Amino acid sequence: MRRAIVMAVLPAVLLLSAAGAIAAGAADLTVGQVLRALAWHAGLPVTPLDPLTDGIVWHLRLPRVLLAGLVGAGLAVCGAVLQALTRNALADPYLLGISAGASTGAVAVLVFGFATGAAALSAGAFLGSAAAFAVALALAGRRWTEPARILLAGVAAGQLFSAATSLIVVSDATAQNTRGITFWLLGSLAAASWTSVATCAAVGAVALLCCWAAAPALDAFTFGTDVAQSLGFSPARVRALLFTVTAVLAAALVAGSGAIGFVGLTVPHAARALAGSRHRTLLPVCALVGATFLIWADTVARTVFAPQEVPVGVVTALLGVPAFAVLLRRRGAAG
Repeated sequence: MRRAIVMAVLPAVLLLSAAGAIAAGAADLTVGQVLRALAWHAGLPVTPLDPLTDGIVWHLRLPRVLLAGLVGAGLAVCGAVLQALTRNALADPYLLGISAGASTGAVAVLVFGFATGAAALSAGAFLGSAAAFAVALALAGRRWTEPARILLAGVAAGQLFSAATSLIVVSDATAQNTRGITFWLLGSLAAASWTSVATCAAVGAVALLCCWAAAPALDAFTFGTDVAQSLGFSPARVRALLFTVTAVLAAALVAGSGAIGFVGLTVPHAARALAGSRHRTLLPVCALVGATFLIWADTVARTVFAPQEVPVGVVTALLGVPAFAVLLRRRGAAG
């Protein structure tokens, strides 16, 4: 009954959060105006808003809120999957050096000027993430599906690309570039566009379906590799598939938003407290909670200190650390 209530309430909370987030900002709008703009673009017979207000809703705030929801959902699901595969409660989507590789790719684009614009930055970040994953696989060798081995390889790849990022910044970055680099490294959704929303939605939909289809295997992995094998699952094949899927998804998300921490680490634990550990239910709950959490975190980042905008990664850390501390204390009390 509790799971049914959670699954009924969370979508409504997410939709209300999205509407409220679109309305919030320097140009103070009402939820009614937001709904009217959406209805107009959906082809419904309503009176349109004035062009300026409609542009704020449709071209500025709506893509940003949608991207925040997609990134939050994707990071939370990646975290839940990796925590089950590795049986490590501290696993997060950047486990395989993805974040460090994305940082190197984005910084190289900003500093060396290979191309300009948000699309070039996202492309550089994605290529950097792919390179980091490739290095982690090369370091892990043939037994890369073993959790301990890929974890160590991911740490080494992350350190390598972090060093490369620092080297690029120290050697060639200007003061203006350094400020932009710092802002991107802390995570930002300011460059959200319909293109980035479409890309993250397409990659995210495929990845989430793959993870959800593998839910029975993830349930088995929770009890160990031997249990999973005894139930008919191939540990190497399942890990190879899901490590690759989560790496590609994390790379696409980081390319669109920068490295936003604590969502993939904290949200899966909160979702387990709401819906239990069965992954058929846990993964959708992770997606809904992660999307809602990041939408509100980004709303706080762009409104509380207006007109100055704070990187959303700062807000997720400020909110995520206390939440994670509470979850740890509850787990310790329950244990």
